[in-house]
Amino acid sequence: MATDRRSFLGNLALGAGILAAAPLAACSGPKEESKLSYIKDSVGKNPKMNFNMCGYAAPKLETVRVGFVGIGDRGSGAVKRMTFIEGVEVTALCDIRRAAVDGGQKILSEAGLPKAKEFVGGDLGFKELCESGLVDLVYIATPWEWHVPVAIAAMEGDKHAAVEVSTAKTLDECWQMVETSERTRKHCVILENCCYDFFEMLTLNMARQGVFGDLVHGEGAYIHDLDYWQFNKPKDNQMTDGAYTKMWRMHENKRKANVYPTHGLGPICQSMNINRGDKMDYLTAMMSDDFTLKNRIAEKAKEDPFFEQFVGWDMRGNMDMQMIRTNKGRTIMIQHDISSPRPYSRIHMLSGTKCFAQKWPLQHIAFGHNVVDDVQMKELEEKYTPELIRKVGEMAKQVGGHGGMDFVMDWRLIDCLRNGLPVDMDVYDAASWSCITPLSEWSIANKSNSIEVPDFTRGAWETNAPIDLTLTGAGTTEVRNLIKANSKGQLNVH
Repeated sequence: MATDRRSFLGNLALGAGILAAAPLAACSGPKEESKLSYIKDSVGKNPKMNFNMCGYAAPKLETVRVGFVGIGDRGSGAVKRMTFIEGVEVTALCDIRRAAVDGGQKILSEAGLPKAKEFVGGDLGFKELCESGLVDLVYIATPWEWHVPVAIAAMEGDKHAAVEVSTAKTLDECWQMVETSERTRKHCVILENCCYDFFEMLTLNMARQGVFGDLVHGEGAYIHDLDYWQFNKPKDNQMTDGAYTKMWRMHENKRKANVYPTHGLGPICQSMNINRGDKMDYLTAMMSDDFTLKNRIAEKAKEDPFFEQFVGWDMRGNMDMQMIRTNKGRTIMIQHDISSPRPYSRIHMLSGTKCFAQKWPLQHIAFGHNVVDDVQMKELEEKYTPELIRKVGEMAKQVGGHGGMDFVMDWRLIDCLRNGLPVDMDVYDAASWSCITPLSEWSIANKSNSIEVPDFTRGAWETNAPIDLTLTGAGTTEVRNLIKANSKGQLNVH
């Protein structure tokens, strides 16, 4: 665990043949020279496909042994959700903080489950976990700079990787994930929970059933004033508590890009069959100036000297937008704003030749000029709610996680691994949804000029088939100890 980070990543590069020095340097922060020309230069990379992971079904796992790397807010919630899913064993917990691992062990103990193996210490504790024979799936909920290094280590260690959003910060990292997944034939799943929200799942199935006709346009967003979380400073000298360990999210605000595009983009891409019949061709991006964040930092610094370290930083603007055109002539708009004082919104919107649907700030479906009434909406839900939601939706609402969509996501991933089904969100989705960050960064720096979106499928998108999200396994995974939980009043599943 005391291994130097740079030495470890260098050794990983030699072993895998994919982690070059240049992309690793980029991981620590965006370069500014030549208007980010290195991003534009990387777009044309087109390595030969080793193996098509779209539609790939890995060998069945009767029991999925899960190791967690990063047990903060997101990671601890995932540990708890996994305790309710049959066929799961939480066998390893890894974090740089002793308190975080202790918290994970407490969750397991309260669920009546065995203690997990602990990997606690420096930044590279995950290496030992990934090299061990203790886990089948590495669940990654670390700060963003560690997402790809941990995912690469997991796949090189013969484990599947499940990575929190966004997965990658650079185009090189995107290709590292793709090439490693193809070579090892291990899944690299992006944990995009918004793809499993109930309205998004409903509209996805409606799109698959042709209700929208031809999809013309989609919109998505992540608009969330993160004032509390960003300024929730650590209480200890090691900066290991607080909402974002070592204030890492504040450091990410120095990057003028959409650093968090996948919540809005993922559900739109699934409905449009991106990477499975269509692909994103190019985008253009724009960002406003910063009208609030610098002022908030200055105000905080007057109240607390701790925040003086951030005064004078050149911060990202409030709102950034991306316009994307697909090969089939569709358009997508994505928005991102984490510092304007306004209500939360994800703006899931689909517009087709026959139907229109939108969620945030209002939720409605329309055919032409007429919005459906409550009776018609209920009829649509009864007809088009996917089998997956019918099976675990009520359970998910009570187990929790952003209204239940987190549980549906986790349940579905385990169900696929246990039943030998292709995963819903493969490594090409992880790469193409996450690459919006560096592409938007280049476009914003170059007066909103357009830039091509790399084809991580290398042409396979033309023949790749959409994954049947309504198909569940043989019913082998259920909520753990349901009767016992009901007797304690923890769940009320019918």
